[in-house]
Amino acid sequence: MSVSEEIKRLHELNQAGALSDAEFAQAKARLLNGPALDKGSEGGSGGSELVQEFNRFRRSQRDRWLGGVCGGLGQASGMESWIWRLIFVLFTLSFGFGLVIYILLWIFVPDEEQIGN
Repeated sequence: MSVSEEIKRLHELNQAGALSDAEFAQAKARLLNGPALDKGSEGGSGGSELVQEFNRFRRSQRDRWLGGVCGGLGQASGMESWIWRLIFVLFTLSFGFGLVIYILLWIFVPDEEQIGN
């Protein structure tokens, strides 16, 4: 859907009373300003929150057994790192690809110390 179509749809919602004038102006400004991520705003889309969480994901320096992947997943998701370790072990034993995913994350996810570099 193009930007003009989205603005037209927002205008229709505003005319129908589903959006107030302030909400219409705010949504229109978001569309016109491009795909910038809203930091801390309410009503943000789930996709932008997922992108923010993915950008925050780093391998842990403090909570690591091998590469720090499970510690980093624990920090990013809010779950305990031992749960992630158990998931990787179960996926490795059950399906055989848990170890492959772990190694790929170990290779491609940067360490915590490399955030500012």
